[in-house]
Order: sequence, then C-alpha cells, then structure tokens
Amino acid sequence: MNKKRILVVEDEETLCEVLRFNLEEEGYEVDVACSAEEALAMELESYSLVLLDIMMGELSGTGLARIMKSKPSTAEVPIIFCTAKDSEDDVIKGLELGADDYITKPYSIRTLLARVAAVLRRSSKTDKAPSADMLCYKTLALDIGRKKCMVDGCEVKLPRKEFEILATLLSRQGRVFSREELIRKIWPEEVVVLDRVVDVNITRLRQKLGVYGKNIVTRSGYGYGFME
Repeated sequence: MNKKRILVVEDEETLCEVLRFNLEEEGYEVDVACSAEEALAMELESYSLVLLDIMMGELSGTGLARIMKSKPSTAEVPIIFCTAKDSEDDVIKGLELGADDYITKPYSIRTLLARVAAVLRRSSKTDKAPSADMLCYKTLALDIGRKKCMVDGCEVKLPRKEFEILATLLSRQGRVFSREELIRKIWPEEVVVLDRVVDVNITRLRQKLGVYGKNIVTRSGYGYGFME
C-alpha cells in the first residue's frame, strides 16, 4: 500500500522538523517547505495533504491556498491550516477558502495527528468516485490524477498549461470561459499574462486533439468553451 504524502509548509524550521518526525512515525511520507514560494516550486498535486501555516513571507498561506484551489491540478488536494491566527473571523475565512480543517496554535501533536487522519479518511472516500479522477467526452479522456490526455486510447502529450486549460473546459462542458477567467485559473501566480497567451494555448490544443479540436469553440467577444 502506497504511503500518503504530506507537505508541511511552515516558516519555523524547528516546528517543521518536529512535525516531520511525528508524521513519519505515523507512517506518512513527509516533505517540508519553509515558505509558500518554496512550496509553489514543488509538485503540489502529488501530495495527499498539505499542512499550511498562514503567516509567512511575501506570499501568505492563504495566498498559497487560493492558488491551489484555483488550479484544476491542485484544487482537490486537502489543506489543513495550522496557525496562530485564532479569531472566529480567521477560522471562517480559512474554511471559506476551501481548507478542510483549521488548527490553532498552540496545539498538541496528538490532536494534529488525529485531525490529519480524519481529513485523509474523508479524502480517500472522495477519491473513489471516478468522476473526480477522469473527465471524458466520447473517446477523449483526461486523467486528472495521472495528468494524462488520451484520444482513441492513444496518449496526447500536453504541457501543464494546456492540460489545465483543457481540464477547466471539460469540467464544465457547454460553459463559456472568458480569457480573464482562464488567466485567473491557469496563471494565478503570474503578474501579467496577455490574452494572446490564452489564444496561443487554445490553438495548440486544437491542433493536438484531432477531431476533438473542433469542440473547443470561440464565442466572439466572450471567450472559449468545450461544446458538443
């Protein structure tokens, strides 16, 4: 049975190591990042759970959570906030961002381990639903977990941004996304992304998808959608 992978994002190095030790003792595979920026450079979609501090450097934990929840590849990765921000408003804000739990400091390691186990149990049940892992239209299939695109049983190689655009469009077939919406979802960490970048990625997608390229339609003045 594969070990669950957990990422600890915390700017207190000593606490990072304490959490790593105790989580590994429970049988988890653990990585640590001392800033949200460092975490962004990692393959966040490969983790079963992220333990996330809020008050860090230039990019806060809530900022990282927003980025993760806006991307199809990481939107379903469970997040537990572990933070000293303990007001009711802070807790509500964290949960509204999509966090699966919110633990305030100081906390006991036993409590944290119990919360981690509970969130992982819930997410494991969700993972069993095939619709969470696959997006399909006829013989076009997008495997979200393995990051693979298949057409007629053959793999189509897609760079990360093209994959995420297709996942966004396929997840809401029949809906038109504006360029601005796609930029916010696919490039949330970028300061400036031109509309033309979206157009170029859409053109490449159409070329690679063969007969399904025509299903990605342009609605002049509005944006793009995946239509039957």
